[in-house]
Amino acid sequence: MAKAVAWHASFTSYSSSSSSSPFPRNPMVPVGFSLSLSPRIHTLSSAFPSLSIKPKRPNSSFEVRSVVAPAEDIAGFDEMVSGTERKYYMLGGKGGVGKTSCAASLAVKFANNGHHTLVVSTDPAHSLSDSFAQDLTGGMLVPVEGPDFPLFALEINPDKAREEFRDATKNNGGTGVKEFMDGMGLGMLVEQLGELKLGELLDTPPPGLDEAIAISKVMQFLESPQYNMFTRIVFDTAPTGHTLRLLSLPDFLDASIGKILKLRQKIASATSAIKSVFGQEETKQNAADKLERLRERMVKVRDLFRDADSTEFVIVTIPTVMAVSESSRLSASLKKENVPVKRLIVNQILPPSVSDCKFCAVKRKDQMRALDVIQSDPELSSLKLIQSPLVDMEIRGVPALKFMGDIVWK
Repeated sequence: MAKAVAWHASFTSYSSSSSSSPFPRNPMVPVGFSLSLSPRIHTLSSAFPSLSIKPKRPNSSFEVRSVVAPAEDIAGFDEMVSGTERKYYMLGGKGGVGKTSCAASLAVKFANNGHHTLVVSTDPAHSLSDSFAQDLTGGMLVPVEGPDFPLFALEINPDKAREEFRDATKNNGGTGVKEFMDGMGLGMLVEQLGELKLGELLDTPPPGLDEAIAISKVMQFLESPQYNMFTRIVFDTAPTGHTLRLLSLPDFLDASIGKILKLRQKIASATSAIKSVFGQEETKQNAADKLERLRERMVKVRDLFRDADSTEFVIVTIPTVMAVSESSRLSASLKKENVPVKRLIVNQILPPSVSDCKFCAVKRKDQMRALDVIQSDPELSSLKLIQSPLVDMEIRGVPALKFMGDIVWK
């Protein structure tokens, strides 16, 4: 990797009187252009009969005057955009490294290259709305204004899902839960545990519940006709620990359901005569069938996460030794889970300056050291390295995300 890495980027609002860039011109090859983007509204066909469209905040137009980027930083976007089969891209890494901006810019890039695209936030602390400068809350599909092809966003709402579960346990005095447990031959446990008010435990949700909700959404993407139109689905994942739980959850649930089914089989064989007398055979079999179908769906999600033809995990980091070290551990964990990962984005690299202040010079030296660590790291050195510059304004709104996508996803 070449150590002399340089960018020059400047954004200017149409309402701004400023005409000079905060960074001097760099001797590398400049690509100058002006960009004027205005929101475009898309309507969706009857494939989405229950779609809820929310009001949007307008995006400000802006002008990009020039940018310089190293020619060797090629993300391989031509390969990413080719084909019309469903593809999933999951972006993850340490908190605060710019996962949401990278995921949102990739989604905009896909949409502008002819793909009906969905970007999904599985992070309970959502920031997609902030990134797109548009209200995407509510746990429903929301159309994003601006891209050339339909782009929709979804922020998974774990609070809403917990409330739905809580309501379900209250219906008919919780008889739904009891009927299910009766069907499994474990109805006596409901009476013994009834005083615990298990639904109230969701006020302080156990670890992994948010990931379980995200998994249920992935299962919807796989099975529901509502999502058939999307040829690219981009996941903006939670920080590293949550993401690893999300990826390992299908294995855990598959094993757990398998144990429950084996237990049920033992109980069934020991009490077959009683079941025949009391006519509970059909109910118990239905419960077992539901669990078996759930297990099969979990296996399908697990296989999706590990299918290199349909899924790719992109690690996002920043050029600090601490962030690079966590990215190395994430890469090792992904390999252990057999999740395909090919690309590493190093975000927020300082652009060069002829008149460096002492702080900038020291900061750039630290960043170069972190890039050297990547090159010598056994987990990261084999990944396709994508360097993304620190620019002189906040990446917010579709025009800014389009600009970021054009300099990152090449």
